Amino acid sequence: MDGILYLVATPIGNLGDMTTRAIQTLQEADIIAAEDTRNSIKLLNHFGIKTPMSSYHEHNKYDKADYLISELKNGKNIALITDAGTPGISDPGEVLVQKCIESGIRVTSLPGCCALISALIVSGLPSRRFCFEAFLPADKKERKAILEELKTETRTIILYEAPHHLRETLKDLLDFLGDRQITICRELTKKFEDIRPTTLKESVLFYDENEPRGEYVLVIRGEKRSKLVLKDQEEWTDISIETHLQMYIDDGMDKKEAMKKVAQDRGISRRDVYKALL
Repeated sequence: MDGILYLVATPIGNLGDMTTRAIQTLQEADIIAAEDTRNSIKLLNHFGIKTPMSSYHEHNKYDKADYLISELKNGKNIALITDAGTPGISDPGEVLVQKCIESGIRVTSLPGCCALISALIVSGLPSRRFCFEAFLPADKKERKAILEELKTETRTIILYEAPHHLRETLKDLLDFLGDRQITICRELTKKFEDIRPTTLKESVLFYDENEPRGEYVLVIRGEKRSKLVLKDQEEWTDISIETHLQMYIDDGMDKKEAMKKVAQDRGISRRDVYKALL
């Protein structure tokens, strides 16, 4: 019988966030596949876990995945962990999961810490709809393409950033997105955790005078739908009048004013809008 791949979330800072089930699974697994064994041994030693580790990281994720698949096919259970947080999120574990699914091997997850979710829920920004972009690309052409896409993104945007790239990233975001609300989350769950609701313009000024330290998660307000410019009235026909109306209400407009704006956008009367909503 094939073994099982367990995706085990580990703390992003505070070791007290480790779950009892995660500890038990790491103890009982045959192999722990770890992104950085030098980092993970500290976690295992803290909880007295003696399970052997196998290095699985960005530079060996394809060849090593094949080896791990063969071990799973031989009936061994493998626990996959990342340096911190949930494996498979902006992480080489994505490849191993895909290969397991292709091979018919069972994959299950042990939920726990995830930096992007932790940042989102403390940000004070809309959380019903959001998108995650991980780290912006280093390649200038690819980076510009992503930033251009984000200009019209209406969902809350979440990015990761390292301290030595933070200033450049904040300036790029301000240049492409304009001044937006942003919550800058630093060292989440750790001793010097800092949650800073601010704006892109203010954050650029702040970090011009203050040295970035620690790991960052950036949570940025999406563009308001009502600010998006459509080329002509015909493009509004791609969405229903109900959705069109809700767009303005979500932006804080009262229903009466929103109905007036919908009529103007579509070149119809307010009576036509009212009838469509009945």
